[in-house]
Amino acid sequence: MTATHTQPHEQRARRRARGGPVRDLVALALLPLPLLVAAAPAAFAGGGTRRWFGRGDGQRAEAQAAKDAAAAAFYELDTAQRELRISIETITAVDNSPRARKAAADYEAFGHRIDEVSQGYIAAVDSHDLDRDDLDSASAGRARADLTRAKEELERVKGELERFAQGLGPLLQTAETQLARLAPAVERGRQGLLAASNALDEVRAKGLKADDLAARLASLAPELTKLNEGAGRHGVQETIRRADDVLRKAEELRAEAERLPERAAEIDKRLVSLRTRAQAITTRAGQVDPVLSELRRRYSAACWQDLQQVPEQAAQSVRQAEVKLREAQQARDEQRWADATSRLATVRALLDTTGDAVSAAGDRLQRLDAVSFDRQQEVDRTRFAIRDAQRLAMSGRSTPDPRHARPLDDAVARLDRAVAGLEGRHPDWWHFLTETEAVRLTASRVVQEIREKRGGAGA
Repeated sequence: MTATHTQPHEQRARRRARGGPVRDLVALALLPLPLLVAAAPAAFAGGGTRRWFGRGDGQRAEAQAAKDAAAAAFYELDTAQRELRISIETITAVDNSPRARKAAADYEAFGHRIDEVSQGYIAAVDSHDLDRDDLDSASAGRARADLTRAKEELERVKGELERFAQGLGPLLQTAETQLARLAPAVERGRQGLLAASNALDEVRAKGLKADDLAARLASLAPELTKLNEGAGRHGVQETIRRADDVLRKAEELRAEAERLPERAAEIDKRLVSLRTRAQAITTRAGQVDPVLSELRRRYSAACWQDLQQVPEQAAQSVRQAEVKLREAQQARDEQRWADATSRLATVRALLDTTGDAVSAAGDRLQRLDAVSFDRQQEVDRTRFAIRDAQRLAMSGRSTPDPRHARPLDDAVARLDRAVAGLEGRHPDWWHFLTETEAVRLTASRVVQEIREKRGGAGA
């Protein structure tokens, strides 16, 4: 066929056969499809003015109609492939799952099949010159048959391509959703960093250094650079993940910066409070020696020996607390907020322990005085706890469970021994109190086990 009569769609088909599908989506977007469609009837007419005369004009017309129909089928297949390529590139830009990779591979396989039917179409067109003056009926019939087969192959592949495209619906919807999230996620990350930077500037304007926060903010600069480079370089999912991570860290920084003045005021308040508490414990520790003297005078050594070291230990703990308080004050002055908070936590722990030890001496004397004056109240309180556990163990049963009865029987015997141990000239009242407390704990544990067992059975 001469160059004068080569049609545009045939030229495109030949380019497909030589080079495969067009890959430049930008060029596709700029293709003047309306103009191409408008020009198609004239192009499909073969160009120029065809002479219609002689025998077989009807067969020539049928062959030409078959050629035009094949050209239209080729154009429709080409358009469908272009649209599907956009969908595939959307999916692979977002999704790297096995399903997405298989979809891309299947699309490539379709490309080879489309090239094959396109080559068949070109061969059918090139094999028959319908503009020849001496075209006979037999040649026109063969042309019509070949071009009709080419059209049917093009339409068959187009149908398979459309069914394949329909199956991509869920993957494409997910990919489009991810792409829709991309720009807002990146913008939120940028705005989060800006808010953190502004909050840090406000804190510095109030005379607070916040060097650690500034260092953390500076460490996010490379992440911002990658966000600005975009998903084309780092991928959609990775860019969304990075944007979310930047936003989370930036919001943490902003919140800490906004809270920094309050944190400084809180540290100042705790410094004053703990200094006052240390002074109070020092005063109370000075009252331990008289309490110990009273314990030694009125009770046996077993009742107070474990308290002998309390005054010395209290004084040592208060000295340690005062050292840590000075360190906390220095850290506060240097605006090392984390160090100041850590030192204050140590001071509090030291004072808690020391306060408990100092209180223990006075509490011991008070409890010993009470039980030595009226032991029966302690005995009755303990027996009531045992009887309450025994009633629960017998509830709904003719005999108690040995796992409950045995520890309760042992508790009764233990209480009796503790009461008997008070006989004599110098009874160990502290041993009596620790024994009755242990018996009550046993009874309480049995009650808890029974309730847990019955609650589990009811469930």
